[in-house]
Amino acid sequence: MLQNESILLVADNSGAKKLLVIRCLGGSNRRYSRVGDLVKATVKKADPHGNIKKSQIVTAVIVATKRHFRRQNNTWIKFSKNYAVLVKEDNKEPVGTRIFVPLLAEFDQWGYKKIFSLAPEIL
Repeated sequence: MLQNESILLVADNSGAKKLLVIRCLGGSNRRYSRVGDLVKATVKKADPHGNIKKSQIVTAVIVATKRHFRRQNNTWIKFSKNYAVLVKEDNKEPVGTRIFVPLLAEFDQWGYKKIFSLAPEIL
């Protein structure tokens, strides 16, 4: 579970490297975000020649967290770090063209078809 001021690593080739969560989207009193949720974040570290610059405000979807994720069949999955993928604000399509971390199979059901198709491995 991530909240405001949490640090995320970027799992795509958009140019950003590290994000700081500003707001968890999905409700006015929402405090925590989990895998599959959208967040507003600011870029803390970026490539000098990338499209995304430092201190730019972006929308990202969380793809992996250190906190465990429970599936419907009572299995638990957790990752070693917190990762996010930058998406466009209007249609939830990824900004980058590649994703470097394995994704959960649930992303296909949650409506992130383009992100799901770019994944190198499905868990």
